[in-house]
Formats: sequence, structure tokens, C-alpha cells
Amino acid sequence: MEEGGGRDVEVPVSTEVKKTANRMKVECLALPLGMVMVQLFTVVTMVLSKLALNIGMHPLVLLVYRNLIGAAVVAPLAVVFEWEMRKKVNLRVMGWISINGTFGVLLAMGLYYWGLRITSAAYAVNFLNLIPVATFIIAVALRVEMLVLSNWAGRMKLLGAVVGVAGTMVVTICKGKLLVHPSPSHHFLQPSSHSSSAAASSPLHQNHSSVAGTLFLCGSCLSYALWFIIQARVAKLFPSRYWATAFTCASGSLQSALVAAVAAAMGFTSDQGMSWRLGWDLQLATVAYSGVFNTGATFLLVSWAVARRGPIYPPMFNSLSLVVTAVVDSVLLGTDVYLGGVLGTVLVVVGLYAFLWGKGKELAAVASAKPDDDDIA
Repeated sequence: MEEGGGRDVEVPVSTEVKKTANRMKVECLALPLGMVMVQLFTVVTMVLSKLALNIGMHPLVLLVYRNLIGAAVVAPLAVVFEWEMRKKVNLRVMGWISINGTFGVLLAMGLYYWGLRITSAAYAVNFLNLIPVATFIIAVALRVEMLVLSNWAGRMKLLGAVVGVAGTMVVTICKGKLLVHPSPSHHFLQPSSHSSSAAASSPLHQNHSSVAGTLFLCGSCLSYALWFIIQARVAKLFPSRYWATAFTCASGSLQSALVAAVAAAMGFTSDQGMSWRLGWDLQLATVAYSGVFNTGATFLLVSWAVARRGPIYPPMFNSLSLVVTAVVDSVLLGTDVYLGGVLGTVLVVVGLYAFLWGKGKELAAVASAKPDDDDIA
């Protein structure tokens, strides 16, 4: 309000400022909700994928079909909403998208499928919770993410990351007192004859499979961490949500098909074969669901989150997948609930919100500093 001639003059608020404020309010709710949906998609896809791999589906076949469907789902959205963005596609953009597909599809998903096939879903999901630590370390080392311990925001980010991962480790390792012993009411997730025979193999073979599976899953974890860093680069170079997702899925599917062809030609799949035929069964359901939700929808949501909040934001929600898996195991399979699991879950939630609080404070500080910078300029 300003006084002029005895009258108060109201200073109008810019329409653009109002739109920006409203958009930020929507994002504060939509971004966390989107990341939670990503975790739900991941848990369902992991269970379906484990079942499909158990009945003989090859990991590379699943990878090719899944990403083809993901590209087919997202491509129409790109044509409708981002038609003009196609003009910005050049060799440099396609090069980065190809790298994005290599780390996000061929390596991250492919290695995870190989590890999942020779271990178990309960074991494999633990490695998703190592991604925030790997992403955090790599992002800080590459100076993509700045860690400032001189303020509370930076300290809370570090504390939240440590507490969140510690919580997932408590859920995984520590049992403690038995709290709930439910009776299993469903048996549709029983191991197949393939997994049963594997379980009945010699201890030496089991140890070898465990070591190999762990190496695959560690490689997947590292690839996911690097993928989040690359996603941030792609978002700056080519700020397209739909085209980037469609091209990444298509590139990853093509690369996976090429690797499958080379593997078949060199005889690496002669023991179990590599069937590309899909029937109206669990394999088709796995491909369809994972392609639509865990590839198409997930890539869209993750790309959006990385563009708005940075590469650290999406993987911090991975701890939720462990909590959801524990609930699903208890309700559907009658898995016992222990005190260690409950305490670990509490640590996961506390660590998650501590990190998000610190990240939110940093973003608010950056946003408040921008007008000042513009005025100075």
C-alpha cells in the first residue's frame, strides 16, 4: 500500500507471480505423490517379474518387450503435447538419450533382472535402498548436488539420508521380538518348479548364485545412481518429458535386442533358450504392466521429478518399496512381523522426511534469492 494524496494505492500482484505460486503449491503435493506411485509400480512389477522369470522368461526378452510397450504408450502423448519439441532433436540430444537408455534400461533394469532371477524378490528389493546413498555420493562427487553442512538444511539432508538407509538395513537384518504371526491365505505366489529345483541344489551352487546375484544387483544399483545423474543432464539439454521418455525406452529396447542377438549368436543362452513368443499368460501380463506403469509412467514421473527437484529426489523414496513389500508379504503370504521391522520402518519415514525438509529449505532459499539476482542484473 502506498499513500498518495491521502489515498491508499494498492500495488497489483503480477499474474505470473500468482501462477508460479499456484504451480509450486501443486508440485509440493504432486511430486511426493508421484514418487510414491513409482514405488508402488516397482513393487508390483518386481513380484510379477520374479514370477515370469521363474517360469522361464529370459531377462533380455522381458526388457525388450517392456520398453517397447513403454515407448508405444508415451509416444502418442509426445505427439499431442510436445509436437514442437521434435524440432529440438539433434545428434547431441540423441546421443545423450542413447546414454540415458544404456544406464536406465540396459544396465540398471537388465542387471536387476539377472540378479532377481537367481536370488529372490525379498533379497533384491534391499538393493533399491542402496541407490540413494550411491546417488548422493556420486552427485556430490560430480558437484551435481551441493552438500553444505554449515546450515541446518544441509545437515538434515545428510542426516535424513543416513537415517533412511539405516532404517532399511534394520528392516532387512534385525528381527527382534515377534509381533504378528498371520496365517497365509493365498498361495498364488508359490515358487515354481524351476526355483524349487534351484533351492534344492547344493550349498556350493547356492553360494555361487548368491554371489553372482549380489554382483548383478550391485551393478544395477550403481547404474541407477548414474542414470539419475544423466537424467538431470538430459532434462537441461532437452526439456521434454514425453519425447525424452519415448526415445529412452525405444533406445533401451533396441540396445537390449542387440545384446540379446549377440548373446544368442555366441551361445550364451543355449541352456534355457530365448523364446520371443508371448501367450495369454503371466508373461504377457508382466510385460504389459511393467511396460505401461513401471516403464512409461515411471519414466515420466522420474523425469519430471529430476527436472523439478534434482537427481537426489526420486531415489530417496526407494525406501518405501521395502515397507510396501513387507506389508504385502504379511497380508498375502503370512510373513511374520517383527519388532525390528517396525522400528526400521519408523526410521525410514523419519529419515525420508528429514531429507525432504532439508531439500525443501534449500529450494526455498534458492527461489527467494533469484529475484534479488534478477534485480542486481
